[in-house]
Amino acid sequence: MNIVRKKRVTAQIRRWLYCLWALLLFTTVCLPVHAAESRTAETENSQEEEILAPYFIIKGTNEDPSLLEHFPLKATNVVSNINGVIAETYVTQTYVNEGSIPINASYVFPANSNVAVHGMKMIIGNEMITARIQEKEEAKKEYEEAKSEGKSASLMEQKRPNVFTMDVANIMPGDTVSIELHYTELINPRENIYEFVFPTVVGPRYAAPKESGNDTSVSGTSDDDSVSDGDAGSTASDHNTGAPKDSDDDWVSSPYLEDSTAIPGDYNITVNLSTGVPIAEITSKSHDIRIHQENASTAQITLADFDNYAGNRDFILKYRLAGEEVHSGLVLSQGQEENFFMLTVQPPERYEPDDIPPREYIFVLDVSGSMFGYPLDTAKDLLKSLVKDLRETDSFNLILFANESVLLSPESLPATAQNIKAATRLIDEQKGGGGTSLLPALENAITIPKQENSARSIVIITDGYISNDSEVISCITSNMNDASFFSFGIGTSVNDCLIKQIAGCGMGESFIVTDSEDAAESASNFRAYIEAPLLTDISVTYKGFDVYDVETSTPSILYASRPIILFGKWRGTPKGTVTVTGQAGGEDYRQEITVEETASDTESEALRYLWARTRLDRVTGYGNIRNDESVKKEVVELGIKYNMVTPYTSFIAVSEMIRNPEGDSADVDQPLPLPQRVSGLAVGGGYRAYSEPGMLLLMVPAAAAIIIRKRRERHGASND
Repeated sequence: MNIVRKKRVTAQIRRWLYCLWALLLFTTVCLPVHAAESRTAETENSQEEEILAPYFIIKGTNEDPSLLEHFPLKATNVVSNINGVIAETYVTQTYVNEGSIPINASYVFPANSNVAVHGMKMIIGNEMITARIQEKEEAKKEYEEAKSEGKSASLMEQKRPNVFTMDVANIMPGDTVSIELHYTELINPRENIYEFVFPTVVGPRYAAPKESGNDTSVSGTSDDDSVSDGDAGSTASDHNTGAPKDSDDDWVSSPYLEDSTAIPGDYNITVNLSTGVPIAEITSKSHDIRIHQENASTAQITLADFDNYAGNRDFILKYRLAGEEVHSGLVLSQGQEENFFMLTVQPPERYEPDDIPPREYIFVLDVSGSMFGYPLDTAKDLLKSLVKDLRETDSFNLILFANESVLLSPESLPATAQNIKAATRLIDEQKGGGGTSLLPALENAITIPKQENSARSIVIITDGYISNDSEVISCITSNMNDASFFSFGIGTSVNDCLIKQIAGCGMGESFIVTDSEDAAESASNFRAYIEAPLLTDISVTYKGFDVYDVETSTPSILYASRPIILFGKWRGTPKGTVTVTGQAGGEDYRQEITVEETASDTESEALRYLWARTRLDRVTGYGNIRNDESVKKEVVELGIKYNMVTPYTSFIAVSEMIRNPEGDSADVDQPLPLPQRVSGLAVGGGYRAYSEPGMLLLMVPAAAAIIIRKRRERHGASND
C-alpha cells in the first residue's frame, strides 16, 4: 500500500513540475516577443499605465526590418586630453544612412555626472555647423520646425546630469553626418590614484507604478524570502537635475539589443596624458590597452583590441604618479571678462583616533533582476567583506530589496559571530530577480530604531538603475542629520550620477566596484574611511587675494584621502596668501600657499567651465526647490553665459539648406547594448507583474520544494 501511495505522490509531483516548467517556457519565450510587439501601444499609454520600461529590439517586430539593418550610428571616436587634473574630451559620432529613405534618428548616451558640456558641431558633407546654446523649449521648437521644413538638424538635451539625448533630423540616403561634442571635467585623485572614466552606455532604467508597495518582511517569517518584481521609481519630477515637473521621461523606454549583441560600428578611445611629473603606473581593468610613452610624464593610451567591442562598459583608466604624493597648489586663469582659480589642498596623513565611538551599519543590498548573475555575486563578496570585519562594539542590520524588501531583523543586531553568520547565509540565498525599488528600502532603513550612543551609517549597494533619482536624494537630504550615507555602485556601467549624489548629499563617500578584486579593496577603503578622519574644523582664508563667488563648500570633517578642491573668481593683481587650517589628531594643522608664485594661464578656458559646472551643481541642489522659477532663471543664465548644456538649456544646430523637401522620413530609436555582465532580466516589456521573467525562474524550484514538502507532510500524516 505504501509503495502504491508513493508512486501516486511521485506522479502528482511530476505533473506539477511539468506545469511549472511549461509556465516558465511560455513566460521566457512568448512574453518577451509579445512585449516587443506591443511596445508601441505600451508607450502610447505610458501615462495611463504609469510605467515606462526599456524593451528589447527584435527584428521584424519592433521596427521596419530595413531600418534596423541600416543603423544611423556607425562609429564613435573619443579623444581625451588630460593635462594635470583637467580632462578635455572630444566625442565624434558618425552616422551613415545606407538605406533608401530619409531617417530621423534618436539615441541616448551617457557622460560623467560632473562634466561641463560646452561645445557641439554638426558636419554634413562639406558643411560644418557650430551649435548654439538656447533655452530648452526654444531649442526644441526650432528643431521641430527645421525637421518639418526638411532641413538637417541636431538637438542635444540633458535628461540627467549623466544622461543626454541626441536627435538628428533628415539624414538623407547616402548621407554621412558627424556630431562632435566637447566637454571638460576634473579628475580628483583618491589614495593618490587618479582615475579617468569614460561611460559608454546608459544602463536600463525602470519606472514602476506609483502604487508599488513598500512592505518589508523580516527574514525567517515566511516560507518565501524572495522579492517580487516591477521596477523602481516613478515618472515624478526630476528634482535632482532641476528638470521641470512636466519633463519628458520617454528616454527611460529606450530600446536595447538582446543579450550579447553589440551595436554595429567602430568604437575608438584615445587618451593623451600629460602630468608634468613622472608617471609611475598606467592600468585599465575594463579594457585591454596599448600604452605609448614618449617620456616620463606623457603617454598616449589606446584600445589594444578594436575587435573586442568597447561600447558596452565604462572605460576606466587609472594612473599613479611617481613620489606617491598629490601636491597642494593654486591654478589661475585670466580671461577678458572674468578670472578664475582652482585651489587644491592635500590633506594630512591619516591618523587613528584614540576613541572610535560604536557604530551602527545598515546595509541596503539590491537583489533585483538587473543584478542577476555577476553583479550580484560581486555585491555578495563586497557585503560579506564589509560585515565580517565589524567590531564587537558595532551593531548592524541588512535590507535586501527588489520591488519589496526583506529585513534581517526589526532592530539592529550586535556584530556577534552568530549574527554575522545569519546575515551571510541570507546574502548567499539571493539569486536576483524583480525590479529595483530603492526608495521604499531606504525609507525602511531610516525607520529602523536607532542605536543609542552610536554613529549610524547607511550603506547602499546597487547598480542604480532607477528612474526616480530625485525622490531618493530628497529622502536622504531629509535624514542627513540622522545618518551618513555611503554608496557602492556595482557593475561595469553603473548610474554614477545617483551613486555619487547619494554620498555627496549624505555626507559620505562613493565607491565603484566592478569585480571581486575591487570588492575587497573597496571594503578595506570603506573601513579606513569610517574609522580614521584626516582633518576636522577646516577653514580656508584669503589674505591680500581678492576672491569672490567661491564654489564647493569646505567640508567640516575630511575623511577620505583625497584633496579639497575649491573653484572661484578673483579680481585685480594675483597676490597675497591662501591659508588652510584645521585639527589633525588633536594637533593644529596649517597649509599656506603664496599667490604671487603662481603664473596665470591666458589660453585655457577649462577653469571657466569647471567653475560654471560647480555653480550649477550648487544652484540645482538636491531638493524640491530646484523647480522654483528663480532657480530655473539662474540655470538658464548660467547655461547661456557659459555656453553649457543644463537641465534648461540645449544645443541646437540647423542646416539652412532644405534637403528633404518631400518631408517624408522614418523615425528610428537607436538601440543600446546591454551593459557588460548585466542580465537580460534588466529589460522588460512594460508589464506590471513579472516584467523580469527571472522571477518565475526563481519560483520554479521554490514551488517544487513546497509541493514536495506538502506531499510529504500529508503522506506522514496518513501513515500516522
